[in-house]
Amino acid sequence: MINVVLFEPEIPGNTGNIMRTCAGTGTKLHLIKPLGFSLEDKYIKRSGVNYIDYCDYTVYENFEDFLNKNKGTYYFLTRYGHKPHDSFDYSNVDENIYLIFGKESTGIPKEILKEHLDYCMRIPMNSNIRALNLSNSVAIMVYEVLRQQNYRDLLRNEPFKGEYYLES
Repeated sequence: MINVVLFEPEIPGNTGNIMRTCAGTGTKLHLIKPLGFSLEDKYIKRSGVNYIDYCDYTVYENFEDFLNKNKGTYYFLTRYGHKPHDSFDYSNVDENIYLIFGKESTGIPKEILKEHLDYCMRIPMNSNIRALNLSNSVAIMVYEVLRQQNYRDLLRNEPFKGEYYLES
């Protein structure tokens, strides 16, 4: 199972976008408090549109609470990582994969990262910016895992207009 973990997210629009990505990919979302917003926030609903109801998510009091309740392989996205995000093997569909992202302002605390150096990674980019937007980073990572798993049970054709819409 693919899991996205947001450590103390601050921006409701990012979390709403991530909820939509999770809903569309069957990815479970884990939110670690404190949150910088209310889950009832209108910005969450605007970003997630009406797909939030399809998002499977759990909220945790802190990182320890999350660790105690979830077992699997933890991957940490950080601008300080030395390995590219696609250098890991995510192909085992039976593995619980946790993609952990830090808060928008400061990322994942160094104390946590130091305990998991072999699983710290970075999405490559040039020196013009410090990091990509959180919701973009989540989408890149979720789809890298899905690509390596051959997109599991995701639809390869648009379900509403029909498989041959372009041809008709």
